[in-house]
Amino acid sequence: MVSFKYCAVVAIVWIATNIILNVAPILSKSSSSTEEVEALLRTGWWGTTSIPVYNSTSHCEWDGISCNKFGNVIGIDLSPYYLVGELEKLNMSSFPNLLSLDLSYCGLNGNIPHEIGRLSKLNYLRLSYNELTGMLPLSMTNLTQLLVLDISHNSISGSIPTEIGNRMWKLTSLRLSENNLTGRLPPSIGKITQLSILNISSNHITGEIPTSLGLLANLTLLDISHNYISGSIPSSLGLLANLIFLDISHNSINGSIPTEIGRMWKLTSLRLSYNYLTGRLPPCICKITQLFHLDISSNHINGSIPSEIGSLLELNYLDISSNHINGSFPSEIGSLLELNHLDISSNHINGSIPLEIGSLLKLNHLDISSNHISGSIPSEIGSLLKLNHLDISSNHISRSIPSEIGRLLKLIYLNLSHNFISGPVITIPLDYFEYLDVSHNHLSGTIPISFNSTYNWQSIDLSYNDLEGEIPQGFQVRSNSFQELRGNKGLCGSVKGFPPCRKRDRFVHLGTILLVIIIISLAFFILGPVFFYCKKVGKNTKFEERAIKKGNLFSVWNYDGRIVYEDIIKATDNFDIRHCIGTGGYGSVYKAQLPSGEVVALKKLHRLEAEEPAFDRSFKNEVQMLTEIRHRNIVKLYGFCLHNRCMFLIYEYMERGSLFCALRYDDEAMELNWIRRVNTIKGIAHALSYMHHDCNPPIVHRDISSSNILLDSESEAFVSDFGTARRLYPNSSNQTVLAGTFGYIAPELAYTMEVNEKCDVYSFGVVALETLMGRHPGELLLSLASASIQNIMLNDVLDARLPAPERGMISRDVVLAATLTFSCLHSEPKCRPTMLRISQEFLACKYSLTKPLQKISLGQLMNQDICLIK
Repeated sequence: MVSFKYCAVVAIVWIATNIILNVAPILSKSSSSTEEVEALLRTGWWGTTSIPVYNSTSHCEWDGISCNKFGNVIGIDLSPYYLVGELEKLNMSSFPNLLSLDLSYCGLNGNIPHEIGRLSKLNYLRLSYNELTGMLPLSMTNLTQLLVLDISHNSISGSIPTEIGNRMWKLTSLRLSENNLTGRLPPSIGKITQLSILNISSNHITGEIPTSLGLLANLTLLDISHNYISGSIPSSLGLLANLIFLDISHNSINGSIPTEIGRMWKLTSLRLSYNYLTGRLPPCICKITQLFHLDISSNHINGSIPSEIGSLLELNYLDISSNHINGSFPSEIGSLLELNHLDISSNHINGSIPLEIGSLLKLNHLDISSNHISGSIPSEIGSLLKLNHLDISSNHISRSIPSEIGRLLKLIYLNLSHNFISGPVITIPLDYFEYLDVSHNHLSGTIPISFNSTYNWQSIDLSYNDLEGEIPQGFQVRSNSFQELRGNKGLCGSVKGFPPCRKRDRFVHLGTILLVIIIISLAFFILGPVFFYCKKVGKNTKFEERAIKKGNLFSVWNYDGRIVYEDIIKATDNFDIRHCIGTGGYGSVYKAQLPSGEVVALKKLHRLEAEEPAFDRSFKNEVQMLTEIRHRNIVKLYGFCLHNRCMFLIYEYMERGSLFCALRYDDEAMELNWIRRVNTIKGIAHALSYMHHDCNPPIVHRDISSSNILLDSESEAFVSDFGTARRLYPNSSNQTVLAGTFGYIAPELAYTMEVNEKCDVYSFGVVALETLMGRHPGELLLSLASASIQNIMLNDVLDARLPAPERGMISRDVVLAATLTFSCLHSEPKCRPTMLRISQEFLACKYSLTKPLQKISLGQLMNQDICLIK
């Protein structure tokens, strides 16, 4: 009887248990499923044309929904769909069983709701590539089961919660890049020992790199680039033996590169560019034999390139440009047979180009410009058949262009300018060329007839050489052909600015030639007192200061012959007011057409002004500066006359006058379209970069303003008015009196008289912003430090007289120009970039827009290049 009772009790317990295990989940499913369906439908995302439900009987069959066996939603993935509305439409508390939430690329806006912290079982959370704002909710640290967190490419602000590492210790991937996050990188992240990917790039993170990051032994990717992180690279990073990708570029990191980096033997990509790193390039880096990408450009690295670099046999990309590296071009680079991109430009490298360069058969980008490399271009360079970009400009290269360059059929960019290359212009393959610059050399002979095929080139420059003969028809149809050919003595043709070609007689008698020579000689000796000697100036010509002080130096000349004093007097009717085209800070400017037909501009110091010591010093300072520098975007001084009775300077004439006037009048401003405005900004940047980094000692202008930027007929910009310019000597305090134009002067000069390059950088920023806005940005400059500027849209400050830049290259170039402009207007001089960096960013232009120009705010622009990606 007892046994029967016991069995009965067991049977009842068994039945009750089954009821609980089977019926209760069904009841629970009915309740929770209803709540989940209602929450999904309230979003408005399902049951519409965006995500139809196709009359499904179960929400588990809807697109983007995954359920468990009980019908509870465990996954929501709508990343393929572009949704409308706020993230808060999704009631997070209705999905207690959710394991995965992926709403990336959905176009959602608004804040991340606090209720997200209730998803206690969540493993994967992806909200990237949306328009989310607000701060990271503290409740997010309750997601202790989270493995992947990706909120990149939004507009999230505030700081990273300090408790993130104490609670979210299961994370394997943390991506917070491309936001507006501020504050420091929490040291507690070092406790997330399972972390494999950490990316917080392109934010406003400050402070130093926590040493605790060295505890992340499983880390394979670390990207903290494009922030404001300072301090040195902690040696603890050398403990990250599994790291494959390391990017700390575009920060304010200082100190040297620690030798411990050599322990990261699995590293394939090392990016340290655009920081303030000093010291030598450590040979330990060359021990990372799997390295594929190495970029240490735009720092202050010195010393020579270690010969051990030849051991990086897997290297594909090498950029050590814009540093202070000296020594020779190591031949060991010829061992890097996998190299595709090599850039050692803007350093102090000397010696010759090694013949081993011809071994780099996979190379398509080679830039060794702006160094002190001498010798000739080796013929071995013709072996680089995949080369499409070759830049050897601004060196001391001599001799002729090797004919082997004609083998480089994929070459679309060739820059050999600012060297001492002689010989004829080589006939090179022109079918695919987009850019050719061989200006400022000693090339001779005629322009090959093959240059007729250059109609579709973006840029070609043969200026300032010794070319002669008739200009080919291909140039005569180009609107900017004079700029491309000027500075050559013997060219002729139908191009404006050059004399027409004259047909020579078939027979020229020797006696006639001798007679002409005799007549010229007699005229020289007999009429000598009437004329004044001309002084032809080369690159390093200097005038005699002693003679100037006595007031008896009276020299007038131009680049292709002699301008005599009488020609000047006659052309201006003795400086009659009818020929006056303006007045500057001192003196008046006149327009004069010489007997040769050439038009020049003359700046004349009046008698009373000449007696003023300050004007006299400025006048003579301008002569000294412009006779020693030469750049395509610096106004050319043709001659000068320094005499106690008459003082004037002769410049090349600029048809469009000053940038100030071009922006002031509506008609001229409309002609100055966005392409021309960006090119104007580029031209100023290139000129200042040359003055600051290619002149020795460096030259600061001290009065960069829109009135001192002149525009030629093609609206190309030229820096002028060097009366207050000054050289920066390394052993001098460089203290000076305040100079410049009100509204363009760097703010630090209000309390310090020390002049440096960063003063010009600020003035450049003002002029560049004025060019984009069409007016002086006075009020906007005052509000740069305030929070109100963050929400001002870029499109609202651009010159309204022009149509908004269309999406594409024009829009991208305007955004790039604006981004670089605002970086130059930082109140702290040390935070402003160098003009070399600005110039190189314009030249490289490797960016593309991440969002339409109409959606870009000034706050985003001031976050470096957050709206641009490479």
